[in-house]
Amino acid sequence: MRPTTVAPHRVRRGGLWTALLASVVLLLGLTPAVAFAGADSRSGEAEPRNDAETAQQQVLTWTADDRVDTYASAPETAVAGPATIVFDNSEEAGNDIAMPHTLTFDTSDPQYNNDVDINILANPTDNNGGVYEVEVDLTPGTYRYYCAIPGHGAMQGTLVVTEDDGEDTTAPEVTASVGGAQDEDGNFFGSATVTLEATDSGSGVESVEFAEGEDGEWQPYTDPVVVDQVGDHLVRYRATDVAGNTSEPGTVEFTVVEPSDDEEAPETSATVSGEQDGDGNFLGSATVTVTASDAGSGVNTIEYALGADGDWQEYEGPVAVHELGTHVLRYRATDRAGNTSEEASVEFTVVELVEEDTTPPDVSATVAGTTNSGGAYIGHARVTVEATDDDSGVERIEYSLDAGPYLEYTDTVIVDGVGRHTVSYRATDNAGNTSEPGQVVFSVARGGGVPAPNCAEFDERRTVIVGDVDTGVPNRITDTRCRINERIEDEKDWSSHALFLRHVDGVVDQLLDEGVIDEREAGLIREAARDSGVGTPGNTEGYRSLFDGSERSFERWQHVGGGAFNLSEDNAMTSSTEVNGMGMLWFPERQYENFSLKLQWRDDAPDGIFTNGGVFVRFPDVHGHPEESRPEWVAINYGHEIQIYDRPDGDMYKTGSIYGFDRVGLGGAGVTPKGTWNDYEIRVIGQSYEVYRNGVLINEFENSRGQVFEPPRGGDPGSNGRRNASGYLGLQVHGASEVVSYRDIRIKEL
Repeated sequence: MRPTTVAPHRVRRGGLWTALLASVVLLLGLTPAVAFAGADSRSGEAEPRNDAETAQQQVLTWTADDRVDTYASAPETAVAGPATIVFDNSEEAGNDIAMPHTLTFDTSDPQYNNDVDINILANPTDNNGGVYEVEVDLTPGTYRYYCAIPGHGAMQGTLVVTEDDGEDTTAPEVTASVGGAQDEDGNFFGSATVTLEATDSGSGVESVEFAEGEDGEWQPYTDPVVVDQVGDHLVRYRATDVAGNTSEPGTVEFTVVEPSDDEEAPETSATVSGEQDGDGNFLGSATVTVTASDAGSGVNTIEYALGADGDWQEYEGPVAVHELGTHVLRYRATDRAGNTSEEASVEFTVVELVEEDTTPPDVSATVAGTTNSGGAYIGHARVTVEATDDDSGVERIEYSLDAGPYLEYTDTVIVDGVGRHTVSYRATDNAGNTSEPGQVVFSVARGGGVPAPNCAEFDERRTVIVGDVDTGVPNRITDTRCRINERIEDEKDWSSHALFLRHVDGVVDQLLDEGVIDEREAGLIREAARDSGVGTPGNTEGYRSLFDGSERSFERWQHVGGGAFNLSEDNAMTSSTEVNGMGMLWFPERQYENFSLKLQWRDDAPDGIFTNGGVFVRFPDVHGHPEESRPEWVAINYGHEIQIYDRPDGDMYKTGSIYGFDRVGLGGAGVTPKGTWNDYEIRVIGQSYEVYRNGVLINEFENSRGQVFEPPRGGDPGSNGRRNASGYLGLQVHGASEVVSYRDIRIKEL
């Protein structure tokens, strides 16, 4: 037998490790004149104290690892009096996956002692490395302890405390382990190393001894003992505490055989597996699998270490790494002849696993206000929209009033226009999921409360825009309850630019007096008015309203032929359900050549019946015409009909078609449900036609045979495809059952 040298132990943390240092020293068989206690955590240095104080120190240690069903170790008994409770949930204790645990003493159950209140949360990645200690005073009885983290409930136990009579009659506990390269039968090649460990919870370990064979003399144990003589061996061991109690001898038997002639180290490899992103990073965790092979004596052990400075650990199976960041796992293997491979490593990165959010927000709307006996809101209605999203969170809420553009919802929407209204609403989360639009439908009636404001054309754009110049000034609601854009009225037909500028100056002065804008914003609005060109000859930036929902604008239109149109409660022109026949409502005040015509239409026909309507453009005056007896056919034969027809069967010309010339299939921009307003824009320049539905171009048509002409009386004007280059505008009705509504009709000359 010959002793071997071991590396000195290091004090890793002052508070914990110095408290345990006396035990470590005794475990190694050293008996210094002075042990250490009370380390300064700032410097790592310790204050000396005498052996009597060391003997009285009672240290109770709990350890935890990556399991959730039990503590790795825990004391079962203690004596009453002062004690140091140590909770070690560190990597060194076996917790290599950053698993948090607590050590919690039960203070609520009357059948257990309740006088020690401990609740320690430890994690290997925290500032203490997962190691904590606390001083307590134990009383006789039983304490219950457990891990308070949900799912870790199986980690629990009891500590029995007895009276401290000052006499230690319990001998130390001693264990032995034998290490070294082994063959398949468990024999050790060339040598075996015997390591002894002793603990004593009473007065402390005084000495550890060993003896070789049944009759060998006892020798002091200071370092692991190397046995290199070939043959069978028996080693006895024992320990004695400070109180003089000596443990019963234990034994360990093993065999040493001749060293192997295998001089080749094992071959090793490692693979990393798990779900990866596009950059090769592992999502949430990575699993490292290490393999080794040896054609000589065979693989004895495989070891791995995490990080450049991590301690070597025995590899027992694939290693799961959950901690986020870049990692290096080192590995090596030793064969039964004691040959160890060169260290190898594998590097990988673990990033957070964020599950994809594919669920849109939940959104709802409520309507509030005072209602009359018919359920209509008197004066105004207040619409409140709310949205929630449990995944990525709500990014924005939007609403649309009466099929207008979607606007950002920031506060309760006040609707005070008399008539029937539809408010659509939707919400989008931070992952980009947008909910299906919801709707609330209600009516606002006159009478009672505050009357509706007398505003110009409704304008809820976010900023003040004069002509096409964006000032960047917020389009605020003013004291008149109209927005700034509605008070500027840049869409009105102004006879001169100077007149428009005087109007804007007056509005700006009023807004300054009301405190709606400041001087800087006033300057921006005045500058935009000057740059807009509104009112100058040939200026075509703004749209002129042909029908704004008022009775006055409705009276500007004339009806010819069969059927009829009425002004409906929601400020639209709706075809009659009582007067049958095909006819036309037309605007006789002016002919238009090149233009952009914008309007909204809605299919109001009963279920099972689809609206058949259209917009007529560029037809001659119907009165005094050769076909005056059939005035609607004047528009059909001499102009163009832009079709409105969402029925899935029947006529081949669907919505957006140039009737008789250019067909568009059903749903060019998506067929909307009945009762839904559709935006329609018809752009005509020369003989080129563009048709937009809800902002999407659904038809482009070039009438290559078109000429400016006056067809002869009695001729067939539609046979050669020639059409007028200017003319009037009209709206078609087919019959009492095919109900269609039009509103917000505007035109801009191009």
